[in-house]
Amino acid sequence: MDTKSQAHRFDASRIDADMVRRFDINGPRYTSYPTADRFVEAFGADSHRRWLAQRNIGGIETPLSLYVHVPFCENICYYCACNKVITRDHSRARQYLDFLEREVALQIEPLQDRRISQLHWGGGTPTFLSEQEMRRLMTLLRQNFEFSPRGEYSIEIDPRTANAQSVALLAELGFNRMSLGVQDFDPAVQKAVNRIQSEAQTMDVLDAARANGFRSVNMDLIYGLPRQNEASFAVTLDRVLQARPDRLALYSYAHLPERFKPQRRINADELPDADTRIAIFLLALRRLSEAGYVHIGMDHFALPQDELAGALRSGTLHRNFQGYSTQRDCDLLGLGVSAISKLGPSYSQSVRTLEEYYDCLAHDHLPIMRGIELTPDDLLRRAVIMALMCQGELSMESIEISYLIDFKEYFKEELELLARHEADGLISLDRHWISVTPLGRLFVRGVCMVFDRYLRAGQRQANYSRVI
Repeated sequence: MDTKSQAHRFDASRIDADMVRRFDINGPRYTSYPTADRFVEAFGADSHRRWLAQRNIGGIETPLSLYVHVPFCENICYYCACNKVITRDHSRARQYLDFLEREVALQIEPLQDRRISQLHWGGGTPTFLSEQEMRRLMTLLRQNFEFSPRGEYSIEIDPRTANAQSVALLAELGFNRMSLGVQDFDPAVQKAVNRIQSEAQTMDVLDAARANGFRSVNMDLIYGLPRQNEASFAVTLDRVLQARPDRLALYSYAHLPERFKPQRRINADELPDADTRIAIFLLALRRLSEAGYVHIGMDHFALPQDELAGALRSGTLHRNFQGYSTQRDCDLLGLGVSAISKLGPSYSQSVRTLEEYYDCLAHDHLPIMRGIELTPDDLLRRAVIMALMCQGELSMESIEISYLIDFKEYFKEELELLARHEADGLISLDRHWISVTPLGRLFVRGVCMVFDRYLRAGQRQANYSRVI
């Protein structure tokens, strides 16, 4: 392994339960700044359209990324907090695609530069669509956007709804990355969360992806689910690490039944206690470290040869609403119900329900529900937070030159607060740089919260998930 890869390896032996308890706070995931809960209804379709048209102005070519939300699932997973529609009526997908075509027509009307370097289908379950419907959707996108031959085209897969034939179709359509939802292989845990998924189903899809030339395959794991314990999760880790996916996401389950109705079906008495959660977390960190995975940041890991690890080493790592990305700072156009867009200094989000979505488009209105236009202070703080989240370091001088401020004066109070994180070994500070340590990348959300003006102004942290 080269020296840069080694520099990003974390020493799991340095992390103990007391340390986790100390840093395990509620905080945003910072897939955007300001975070989505700061979006306002005053920012509507007209504002969104104006920023779409702004992409035509000036000589700077910002890459464009597409996100398509497919909301349908056949079965409900009790832990899920995604925006989805549970149905076994597959005819509903046809109607959804009809309205998605209308939305694409409205979205591209003010848009001249339609070249994309990144595409992601999420959900819900994108493979809820039939093969014919997936072809229809990709044809729609290719007819209206110019795909880069070197682009990153990814899709979320529920292995229960995919097989070798459908994976081959996805490769034919141009997908080169996929993310497999696994969560846990233990049958007792799967029963408790209503997601029965055999190891064979998952591995068959993984093997098919490799056979069809997918460049990278991610697996999602969740700890903190009901009936989990350290011994059972160790078995899941054994099987996952034997398969050796290119990337791994290790998410912490946030039990918020008051916000997400499906979670009310989970027996809270079966959830692991705090000590067990921490033990599972530490076990996973140790095993991933021993297996040679590079810690990308927060709960993301990748093999050293994966492009995500390469982006971390080269300083080109980025973060968007799908998590860490290899693409440099892109504008993001979200399509479908509840999808979020990022256009220049703005964010916008579509309506959440199918009924609202269909009604807007039936009247030829963009289905924008809310958004925000960033202030100069927002842009400054976004640059700081994203540098810490993605590059793990920040040059104060570069921020001063870009935003015409005196960094130490502007962020005087924040720097005083950061001294505590330095004492805890999460960052290092000198006259010119703020650097996140390998240990600090696990708890980088807490570091970034220091620069979050909205949280500092008194917004409740309880609205967010816990770091661990």
